[in-house]
Amino acid sequence: MLTTIGSAIGLFAATNIDDIVVLTVLFLASRRGQLRPWQIVVGQYLGFITLVVISVVAALGLTIIPDEWVGFLGLIPLGIGIWALVRGLRRNGDDDDKIAAVGLWGVAGITIANGADNISLYTPIFRTSSPGDVTIMIVVFLILVAVWCAAGRLIGTHKAVTETLERVEHWLVPVVFIGLGLFILVESGVIIRLIEALA
Repeated sequence: MLTTIGSAIGLFAATNIDDIVVLTVLFLASRRGQLRPWQIVVGQYLGFITLVVISVVAALGLTIIPDEWVGFLGLIPLGIGIWALVRGLRRNGDDDDKIAAVGLWGVAGITIANGADNISLYTPIFRTSSPGDVTIMIVVFLILVAVWCAAGRLIGTHKAVTETLERVEHWLVPVVFIGLGLFILVESGVIIRLIEALA
């Protein structure tokens, strides 16, 4: 059991380290009151649970989302980032409600898009593990989501961090989301497949 717990902790940390950056940015933006902390936490849980369910279903031999389509999830953070950037430019840097459109479902979508690669790692592990071990891993994952959210909130609301990032905050949210979306699209090979299809 301890071995399974240790493996689950290592697997979660390795596949979700980038979530700390996203959560930090979201909690930083939540200081203005448009995106509430509970929306970030619940959205993160909804997104992560969706990833786990897809992995379990795939481990049972079923496919919900074809592999070649998974990369298109990168359009979610890319779209949110572009929308936030355009809105910020129109308001000349006044970003008081820019993040409001993200909301609970936006956070869930970003979590799913950012964690789409988790499915390829969780699925074979779930497939080769006993049901008891899979249950333990999922419980550990869900506990660690809370730890990740707490870490993101601690960093994103820390006085030194907020003072340092205050001058670039209105650019930080869109840049992080656009970068994340582009990374997912490129890393998944979606852009290459689109270019090949058009050629």
